[in-house]
Amino acid sequence: MTPPLHKLALTAHVTSSIGWLGAVGSFLALAIAGLIGNDDAMVRAVYVATEVTTWVVIVPLAFASLLTGLVVALGTHWGLFRHYRVFVKLMLTVLATVVLLLHTQPIGRVAAAAREGPVAAAGVHALQIQLVGDAGAALLALLVNVTLSIDKPQGLTPYGRRKSPQQRRAAESTLAEGGARSPLWIRGLAILVVMLIIVFVILHLAGRGLGTLHHR
Repeated sequence: MTPPLHKLALTAHVTSSIGWLGAVGSFLALAIAGLIGNDDAMVRAVYVATEVTTWVVIVPLAFASLLTGLVVALGTHWGLFRHYRVFVKLMLTVLATVVLLLHTQPIGRVAAAAREGPVAAAGVHALQIQLVGDAGAALLALLVNVTLSIDKPQGLTPYGRRKSPQQRRAAESTLAEGGARSPLWIRGLAILVVMLIIVFVILHLAGRGLGTLHHR
């Protein structure tokens, strides 16, 4: 990409990503307020607000963050799979987006119960707890992405070393001069994220995904 286009894409990516993080934080606050609240009118309003926040704010920002991230990665030398940092951010963003879409159903069920009458009498307490847990996990994943963006740990993946001979030679030169290898934790995090995605896919293919837990 040309420098102006790169700046535009990067600005859009940072804005949507930080907006997504803030929206999930707001959702978590609403979910906690709904779970522990004693005022029925307030609790009902909170859960209606969570559904509106999800579809009007969180879902659009999630897709905007994912799409602009793809544009920035593919339009520059970073690529999608050459660097551990970019790979982990991509996988976390994809996982968070997929989980978000799958869990719009329990959000809708709690909001529907709130519209019909007192939430406490609707038998959705397990879903209320699930909303808090889902939002907390999503917030953690997004905070990891922000940390990676700020810390910028170096390190080429095996694919990146094969596709980027110049960067490989530069890395080997750095090691020869006493430089550090790519941090072990970033490689471990990449492996952990891949394992989580594999487990997630297996559970849903088996019909035992998180989205079905509230039926039990």
